[in-house]
Amino acid sequence: MAPPSFNWWGKGSHKGTPVVVTMENPNWSMVELEAPSESDFQTSTVTQEKARGKNAKQLTWVLLLKAHRAAGCLTSVASTLFSLGSTIRRRVISGRTDNNDSTPSTENKTVKTQFYYCIKAFLWLSLLLLGFEIAAYFKGWHFGAPKLQLQYIFTAPFGVRDLFDGLYTRWVLIRVGYLAPPLQFLANVCIILFIVQSLDRLVLCLGCFWIRFKKIKPIPKEDAIVDLEENGFFPMVLVQIPMCNEKEVYQQSIAAVCNLDWPKSKILIQVLDDSDEPTTQLLIKEEVHKWQQDGARIVYRHRVIRDGYKAGNLKSGMSYSYVKEYEFVAIFDADFQPAPDFLKRTIPHFKDNEDVGLVQARWSFVNKDENLLTRLQNVNLSFHFEVEQQVNGVFINFFGFNGTAGVWRIKALEESGGWLERTTVEDMDIAVRAHLHGWKFVFLNDVECQCELPESYEAYRKQQHRWHSGPMQLFRLCLPDIIRAKISMWKKFNMIFLFFLLRKLILPFYSFTLFCIILPMTMFIPEAELPAWVVCYIPATMSFLNILPTPKSFPFIVPYLLFENTMSVTKFNAMISGLFQLGSAYEWVVTKKSGRSSEGDLVSLVEKETKQQRGESDPNLDETKADILQEQKSRQKKHNRMYTKELALAFLLLTASARSLLSAQGIHFYFLLFQGISFLLVGLDLIGEQVL
Repeated sequence: MAPPSFNWWGKGSHKGTPVVVTMENPNWSMVELEAPSESDFQTSTVTQEKARGKNAKQLTWVLLLKAHRAAGCLTSVASTLFSLGSTIRRRVISGRTDNNDSTPSTENKTVKTQFYYCIKAFLWLSLLLLGFEIAAYFKGWHFGAPKLQLQYIFTAPFGVRDLFDGLYTRWVLIRVGYLAPPLQFLANVCIILFIVQSLDRLVLCLGCFWIRFKKIKPIPKEDAIVDLEENGFFPMVLVQIPMCNEKEVYQQSIAAVCNLDWPKSKILIQVLDDSDEPTTQLLIKEEVHKWQQDGARIVYRHRVIRDGYKAGNLKSGMSYSYVKEYEFVAIFDADFQPAPDFLKRTIPHFKDNEDVGLVQARWSFVNKDENLLTRLQNVNLSFHFEVEQQVNGVFINFFGFNGTAGVWRIKALEESGGWLERTTVEDMDIAVRAHLHGWKFVFLNDVECQCELPESYEAYRKQQHRWHSGPMQLFRLCLPDIIRAKISMWKKFNMIFLFFLLRKLILPFYSFTLFCIILPMTMFIPEAELPAWVVCYIPATMSFLNILPTPKSFPFIVPYLLFENTMSVTKFNAMISGLFQLGSAYEWVVTKKSGRSSEGDLVSLVEKETKQQRGESDPNLDETKADILQEQKSRQKKHNRMYTKELALAFLLLTASARSLLSAQGIHFYFLLFQGISFLLVGLDLIGEQVL
């Protein structure tokens, strides 16, 4: 039965007047109800007014809270901008640049100066052309399209032109007939290289997706695990820790290696110290002595002459007669901390796989969130390990040895010629030669070894110069051996084109040439064009793919894209130096460590040593304290500096962005603007560790 409908009759005052309720349903009788009294309405009104007042107060407090937060944000932004301005002012006043750097440099000063002068010439030329274009714009020459300019040149009467019109006409004809064609040709070549390299990266990402989808990973044979866990069969392992003047990190690396879960009779640790600082030598020697007293099989080796740098150091460690007793050698740099089960998770992959010469673990970073520079490095290296190394390891059993956190079969090292001092990338050198001899490599993405990222732009810049000049040296030396090697044509193609040319040479070449030279020049020579998809869409897609292994870094996708283009100037310079043997391409500069990775471990290490040596005083304690104070003083002497090439490119790109603004080219303008700002921040050394 449907509910009744109600009709209310009354005059609306409701002051004691009866209210009649009419019910349309005939089954319901008419009932007379008494209207609410005046006191009831007053009580209801007061209650409603109180509720409204309460809601108004709550809204007021919410608005005040939001206003307070907004004011706090504005204050924070204002203080940040003020601090940034003060930092820039101090840096400019100090006048310290990379040209008067007192530390060793991997770049030859002549080549470095010539490269800087070329960029500087482009900058002055762009400023001159910008002034010329602005004057032409206000005289009505800017029509937005080059064809309209040419049409105006050939149709306008010559009598109405002044001197400026004649000069600008001549400039347009020169750029149309002589400058635009070669610039467009070079742009097209770089675009083709860009597309090829992007396809290579896409294929690698698809391979990584397939590995995850199929859950593919190297698995050691069951009998290898049984030999370790049940039969107690442990092969002889030599562990090498090469280091040089790295007093910030030597303690935790030695401690981590000495705590490896492996029978002491089956392991020998070599601390290969190339330090030329007497204090550092003494500290490392005392640390080794303490672990010897604790029962660890560890020896200290020091070279007086640093021939061959790290390669020579490792070669020297392998020259001792007792090395013949060992089957495998594990290598860890001074800032690496392997987990106790590292050897138990890597050595079994050699069992019954006599053609496996290398097992490589991936790196993890203890200071990846220290500053913007370390965050961007984490994105880059995570893609390198998660995608490049893993895909190459699974599908072709070859990748570049990372120089540390890996275990070699000593037989593979010996058959491949051992460590050679001919390049600054001895790790890639031995990997290429071992692959040419038929050895296979295994990459373990689930075995991590903690290490430290460079926190200052100066250290990172020098590291990248070495990493990109060395492969070009090696390519020149290995190319004849690769061609003559008795391996399949596919392996030769992979090593020559993909491994060396595409990923080591073409990538820095087109990245610098296309986005730092050709793009700004097309703003002044608009007859040569770069499509929007080259400037924006493909780079954004590639950055998205690069950042997939580190999903938490997605907020940094734009800074990552801009920073990679910014680093192209250093990588391009290094690539040219290594390819043509220009400058100090063979000089090794040890990457500076901050000791972040040791801060958390030193406390537990000291507690452990205190328990082990009760009642004994630490003879090295006062010395260590003095060394720490000395290190703090030396850190106070450090200072940031300005980088001339980056600053010159910043002003070049900003000038080109101003020219693109006249042409109303939206995407090109924003890309050039933000890329110029990125170069400016890096050139002022505002991206990494801030000292002075």
